[in-house]
Amino acid sequence: MHSSYNEGMQRKILVAVDGSVFSFNALRYLSHLFTDLDDIHVHLLYIVPTGLQSSGSEWLDDLEVICRIGPKARALMCKGKRFMEEAVLQLGRRGIAPEQVSTTVQLSRAGVSADILFEARKGLYDALVIGRRGVSKIEEMFMGSVSASITDKCFDLPIWIVDGKVNSRRFLLPVDGTFNSLKAADHLGFILKDNPYAEVTLFHLAALFSDENKKVQMDELCEKWGEEWCEMHLEREDSVYFAPEQMLIGHGVPPQRINRFTKGRGVSAPKHILRHSEIDNHGTIVIGRRGKHAKKGILKGVSGSVLALANGVAVWIV
Repeated sequence: MHSSYNEGMQRKILVAVDGSVFSFNALRYLSHLFTDLDDIHVHLLYIVPTGLQSSGSEWLDDLEVICRIGPKARALMCKGKRFMEEAVLQLGRRGIAPEQVSTTVQLSRAGVSADILFEARKGLYDALVIGRRGVSKIEEMFMGSVSASITDKCFDLPIWIVDGKVNSRRFLLPVDGTFNSLKAADHLGFILKDNPYAEVTLFHLAALFSDENKKVQMDELCEKWGEEWCEMHLEREDSVYFAPEQMLIGHGVPPQRINRFTKGRGVSAPKHILRHSEIDNHGTIVIGRRGKHAKKGILKGVSGSVLALANGVAVWIV
């Protein structure tokens, strides 16, 4: 199976935290997902806003920045360090050993969102995780605005937004036979490798599928996964399910833990996706999206709408 992930590679997860209950929700979610798996590394990143103008401050050394910041930023530095100690202890109690966790508390240089993205790209992480409150825009805490900013700017790294306390290990993967749908399946399979608890439902909404769109993307699909793989898995009547199934199985997800679900045509794809996740207790929705400058496909706007409407679930934007 052709995959974009190295099967022998340790999975590296970056978690942007701010010391709030929403950050603890994200850590709780990760420990629930990765408990007792030893090839996971979690890096916790706490960026302290300094109140300094971002233009030029990124060139200052740490001592100069510390001299310029006020008492509020210094208090946040102390809060960040205390949070990290507690976070490592909590992850350890829930099955992610201290040696699997690293931490960084640093003063902001270019702005919180920009600093998080810089670390995410520099560290070659497999995903960036952010906890948020999703009740309303008015009630969103600091990390809520950061999550929105990062999602708008980052198209080269999977982003996991954890909304509330997520207990279910069931995953909902919307499939439509397109490149971004298969990329989401590839990412999910890589992350779920060796996971004995996870269960995946492939959710197909008839309104999301188009033979014409599939033909247009075939060259892109073959370039990514090879002509042989595409001919074997994408030329079947049930290819909208079969191809992502084989992607997951190729990563080691047991076939008996993969389900298919078809929904007839409907007006609002995001609402159907969220409704099904709620009815069948799926804790995580994994959805692919096109690159920033790429021509939008059938799922145009679906990933953003799912993320905006999600409440009490984790949403992975791949």
